[in-house]
Amino acid sequence: MKASTKIWLAIAGILLIALGIMCLKNPVATLLSLAWVIGAGTLLTGIAKLVFTIRTQAFLPNSGTRMLSAILLIVLGFVLLGHKFFVTSSLPIIFAVWVVIEGITIAVQSFDYKKVGFGGWWALLLFGIAAAILGCMGLRNPLVAAHTLSILISAGIIVLGASYLLALLGIQKFERITRIP
Repeated sequence: MKASTKIWLAIAGILLIALGIMCLKNPVATLLSLAWVIGAGTLLTGIAKLVFTIRTQAFLPNSGTRMLSAILLIVLGFVLLGHKFFVTSSLPIIFAVWVVIEGITIAVQSFDYKKVGFGGWWALLLFGIAAAILGCMGLRNPLVAAHTLSILISAGIIVLGASYLLALLGIQKFERITRIP
């Protein structure tokens, strides 16, 4: 691998770690940024769907419903971008509800795993119950959930940066092993 490629990988890893530390120091800014990404992502998804619908309406049926869906996504994207503080304050509640629903789903599905003889069904049951309880705790105190969400995002970014640097070490070892004398 070229030395310049390794340098870019190292720079990316260091920048991700620095970004993660900045996110840890500024949890509100982290959630505001996440709200902006959600709004921009929704807007871009709507635009892409609109272009797809326009280009395929001649041979795909029901283009009217796809067109309506695309327009609604575009409008929603603008609304989300224009109301970042509402989105930011809603994120912990949205994620908490999602964790509760997924936790309950996993707990219920664990019994299906038990029926087919999977020995780890009880771990799925416990994880599902734990997730549902943690989600309920997030609903009970959204400010703590917001701070926790920000910490998790920050930690994830730091771990990504560290994994880039670790991958760089792995690449160097791989190159030493595969070098033909």
